[in-house]
Amino acid sequence: MGGTRVRQRGRAAVVLTALALAAGCSDDGGATTANPGTSAPSTTPAPSSTGTTSSAAPSTSQQGPVKLTVASTVATGIDIPWGLAFLPDKSALVAERDSAKIKRVAGGQVSEVGEVDDVDPSSEGGLLGLAVDPGYPGKPYIYAYYSTGDDNRIARITYQNNKLSDQQVILDGIPQSAVHNGGRLRFGPDGYLYAGTGDGSERPNSQDDGSLGGKILRITTDGKAAPGNPDGRLWFSKGHRNVQGLAFDGKQLYAAEFGQNTWDELNAITAGTNYGWPAAEGVSGLDGMADPIAQWQTSDASPSGIAFAQGHIFMASLRGERLWAIPVANGKRTGEPQAFFTNQFGRLRTVEAAPDGSLWLTTSNTDGRGGTRDGDDRILRITISR
Repeated sequence: MGGTRVRQRGRAAVVLTALALAAGCSDDGGATTANPGTSAPSTTPAPSSTGTTSSAAPSTSQQGPVKLTVASTVATGIDIPWGLAFLPDKSALVAERDSAKIKRVAGGQVSEVGEVDDVDPSSEGGLLGLAVDPGYPGKPYIYAYYSTGDDNRIARITYQNNKLSDQQVILDGIPQSAVHNGGRLRFGPDGYLYAGTGDGSERPNSQDDGSLGGKILRITTDGKAAPGNPDGRLWFSKGHRNVQGLAFDGKQLYAAEFGQNTWDELNAITAGTNYGWPAAEGVSGLDGMADPIAQWQTSDASPSGIAFAQGHIFMASLRGERLWAIPVANGKRTGEPQAFFTNQFGRLRTVEAAPDGSLWLTTSNTDGRGGTRDGDDRILRITISR
């Protein structure tokens, strides 16, 4: 693109009882499992339906239960969609993990705007998160998190006239492996860029203050440590295993995280806090380490993207093949989670709050770990009511 061409190279609804042993690893992999019957009940529409409604057991949130409706299919035929970010004109950019292409979705049409250089896809690596500069279009930049053969990186890319150009790496050296790459990007209300990383399959990275692995980073748009970070480091919190979901409710940050064999987590993030991995997985009560505000058995979740809307964190689940709605306020869970669309659309990767108040939800069935369906992968538009 332009001078530098952009191209491809290469816990059951909140279980708070004693820990139970489960086989396998929660990460993005493993065979898809059916609902074991321990999650909140839900009734869901068929994959091909539109304008149908899904509701689940009522939440005890003061806001009341939510009802989700599949209003339409926004787009089909996307190759492993991962990052998704809205522009001020209400169009969206979508990252294809393995092809390294970025596509624009507008008015029901999908068009390619460019490819990202030096992307080396793997089992869970490739072109991952996207974020749009909060000063756009005055600051005509988007930010991409991607894997190379050596590390994970964050780049700032100029985006003008529906074209990408001038890719500049602002941060490199994030641990990379075939799995545990993290990858989600999100601008906070403070104007700084937050990035969820994985431990790069090296557990000690999560507790190593000198490593960028197993952290939530908080950086400037030049890739420097944001003011107020613990001890002036690049990271905001540590002790994470594989963060792939970030969302803000006002100033409060929430993060979704893959567990190992037993518990997946939703955490309320505060500066300098240690979230326990690898000593802790799920609610552990360890001194000096924060417990999650919600946890799921890995067969019910394997969470990736999250979004905040109407007093709830919405959490897309891969192995669990469902969309969770978790009522929250002020960094606490205020009711029981609800499960929607269980086993209806396959693996769910990313959920974003759209400018019109709906949710955009992506499937991830073409990544080699799910059963593909006609039209996969797709973006669904979900409306929220009560």
